[in-house]
Amino acid sequence: MSNNIIEIFKTITAIPRCSGTHEPFINYMQNLSKELGYLCLNDEFNNILCKKKNSTAKLAFQSHYDIVCLSDNCVPQIIQNGDILTALDSTLGSDNGMGCAYMIALMTEGYDGEFLFTSDEEIGLIGANNLVLPLNASYMLNLDSEEEGEICIGCAGGVDIFGTNSNKKIVPNTDNLDLYEITIGKLQGGHSGVDIDKNIPNGIKLIVKTIKECNGKLLDINGGERINSIPVNVKAIIASSTHPISSHENMIINKIDTKSEHLNIYDDKIIDFIYDFQNGVRAMNEELNVVQTSINLAIIKTGIDGITIELSGRSMDNDDLKNLKNETIEMLKNYNFEVTTNGKYPAWKPDINEFTSKVLETYKEFNPKASLEAIHAGLECAIFKDKYQHIKVASIGPTINFPHSKKEQVSIKSVENVYKIVKKIALEMK
Repeated sequence: MSNNIIEIFKTITAIPRCSGTHEPFINYMQNLSKELGYLCLNDEFNNILCKKKNSTAKLAFQSHYDIVCLSDNCVPQIIQNGDILTALDSTLGSDNGMGCAYMIALMTEGYDGEFLFTSDEEIGLIGANNLVLPLNASYMLNLDSEEEGEICIGCAGGVDIFGTNSNKKIVPNTDNLDLYEITIGKLQGGHSGVDIDKNIPNGIKLIVKTIKECNGKLLDINGGERINSIPVNVKAIIASSTHPISSHENMIINKIDTKSEHLNIYDDKIIDFIYDFQNGVRAMNEELNVVQTSINLAIIKTGIDGITIELSGRSMDNDDLKNLKNETIEMLKNYNFEVTTNGKYPAWKPDINEFTSKVLETYKEFNPKASLEAIHAGLECAIFKDKYQHIKVASIGPTINFPHSKKEQVSIKSVENVYKIVKKIALEMK
């Protein structure tokens, strides 16, 4: 059967599953369910729930079926090198394809569980947020964790904050200021949740330090890649009477030869805000040895209406998240920004209960070092906890390295180890 997991994974990897693509996988699951004697329910947000007709299931299994695609309509071409699976010039989609493969494997064995496949997790937990399918189980095992030996029982909630400052004026260049182009790139980058405590430099903060310290006037600035990552590439054009000083070895400063009679200058408060803003970890959770609260300045762009910045705040506690949000909005307003927010998902407060204890006990039979953990990133579990108050949740999965990138890889051995644990938990919860 262990070989079967990898075969199942290879089969579903050939089905187009980029976020936003639903039909091919829904059709596959409908046909498979019919063949295996399960009902296959769908809702209008393309979530899929498979269960037996007269199910008495106590345990639900959950994975999202969409994958991160770095190019449109990508179907990963799997490369197997000994124990390691990767894909040719794309993500592998083992996040969360392996979880889906585990669930399909249990279905092929006729297990009486609720099997929930959610849609569009990677673009904002859309399926989970809008789920209307009837879940009756008391317990849920999410299969979207990425570290063998760790049982996740809590995660951070998140909020996105957007500020726009439209104050700009055209002024005569009476001080005869020189123009400079400042760029930075090739920084380490990383996930703004799980990597926020690793002292990874933030490209936007670095460029603004250089601008502030030469008393530069801002004409144009663009940088950052995604709302949930630490910015790598940033470029700004400024006017200054003194030559800017680089704040990082990867920074390039070029003087622009043309002299300008008039300058289109943005509000100095934009630079002041970013310079003064405390980016990164705000508080630690000593008990779980994880970041409690953090915020990352992710994106900055010059548009027709002004300069917009995007920040991503996270906390393991909903009250702390609310305070962080309010405090950041207040600060932005004080620096002449108009603010909007997008509340993405609640925190899943770490909770040790009879189910998490059972999962830990079972896991330890296979891996004595197994432990309960919490993660400073968003998981769908938080939404299920919010939606179905009665449900007890834990999350496990095989070790997946470099997800969301072309380097994504998974160990076959790890996948097989974790499947044995999934299967044992399934049998114990019958």
